Amino acid sequence: MARIFWFRRDRRLQDNFALNTCAKAAITDGDKTVIPVFWFNAAEYEGLSGLRQHSLTESLKALDESMDFSLEVISGVEMSSLVEYAKKNRASFIHATESFDPEGMAEQRSLISKLKGTGIELVLEDSYYAVKPGTVEKPTDGTPYRVYTPFYKAWFQIGWQSPVKLTKGFIWKSRSVKSAIPQPTKQATFAIRAGEAFALATFKKFQKGAIMDYSENRNRPDLSGTSHLSHALAHGEIHPRTLLAPLNESDGHTVFRKEIAWREFYADVLFRNPHTLDDYYEPRFKAMRYDTGPKAKAKLERWQSGTTGFPMVDAGMRQLVQTGWMHNRVRMIVASFLVKDLHLEWQHGAKWFEENLTDFDPASNSHGWQWTAGCGTDASPYYRVFNPILQGYKFDPEGKYVRKFIPELSHLQGAEVHEPWLLIDGLTNGYPDPMLDHSIERDESLARLEEIKVK
Repeated sequence: MARIFWFRRDRRLQDNFALNTCAKAAITDGDKTVIPVFWFNAAEYEGLSGLRQHSLTESLKALDESMDFSLEVISGVEMSSLVEYAKKNRASFIHATESFDPEGMAEQRSLISKLKGTGIELVLEDSYYAVKPGTVEKPTDGTPYRVYTPFYKAWFQIGWQSPVKLTKGFIWKSRSVKSAIPQPTKQATFAIRAGEAFALATFKKFQKGAIMDYSENRNRPDLSGTSHLSHALAHGEIHPRTLLAPLNESDGHTVFRKEIAWREFYADVLFRNPHTLDDYYEPRFKAMRYDTGPKAKAKLERWQSGTTGFPMVDAGMRQLVQTGWMHNRVRMIVASFLVKDLHLEWQHGAKWFEENLTDFDPASNSHGWQWTAGCGTDASPYYRVFNPILQGYKFDPEGKYVRKFIPELSHLQGAEVHEPWLLIDGLTNGYPDPMLDHSIERDESLARLEEIKVK
């Protein structure tokens, strides 16, 4: 009997429990053959930004190469195209890593429905996380945690399995035609590197260097103080178990473990509250007065284009569009600016991030935004409003990050770059004046909060 392995957001060979199960079963079956398949929606691919198209394509190319160019890529509007492929190849089982986000779960339900009566079974196992979403619960009453810190303690106590190496003794089925890996239709600003081998090399480099000072430097966008593994995690080119396994109790290792746990916390929250993908976790914030109409649209466009006149905000927004990534500290700064200074709903920002981030993760994106907007679980209080100027002085003290992404300010020295309007020549290269007075908009934002408190 033939067995298909359906690659999804787990595009790697090592530490892939579901793939290991499939391979071992194929050996037991006797024919030892695994058919590797990736399914995608061509229309959705076309809608991605250039960087996101190239990111997915390079990830698939790396996966294909790692299995001796055996990957079958199938496109279709519905799961029926995968079912037809399975029938054609007389497969009795389709193995896959289980998904816990709304879109992934919908795909699973659709495939199960279309497999009815075919004699083909879908075997789901493991997850994209060290601890499956829905597992961590309060011991007292079995309810989920709404706050990160107790979640982390319970998550850490539960623990996770050790990484596994891919079993030997099975073979990949050779494809009959050239793989139809989607080819980008849009330009990317640079060549993207992706795949399991690159992810493992990146982690090894992080272990030798930046992790030592991670607790201090992870908030500095002007330094290379982060792991640079968010893309690999989002595409499943490396599993969190692989990252967690070698960590010890030193400060840098502990903080890095806690950052991985934040990702797992948000996945758990979204799994239990699927409506929060694009809706409020705290529904009372729906009643808040947000700006709409042409003026709001114009403000959103200035935020998207990085022309607000606030250097830390604009550097972050330009980094996003130019590189498909943004430093996490800066993500919080630009998110706070959108919601608290521009008075726009967080969904506008989350959608823009989804369109442009190559490390887009549905749970982390939605709940990271809601945390900053003050309307999510374990939220930063709404009245905590990031001052984009002070944040620049604190986390980009020499102005290197700003100058890197805003060439109009490259002539300025040191920290003066964070308030260029105070200098005689600060705006001579065309950088705009600030589009608003932060102190005024902060007060306005808090006044709107009082309105929903009264209601």
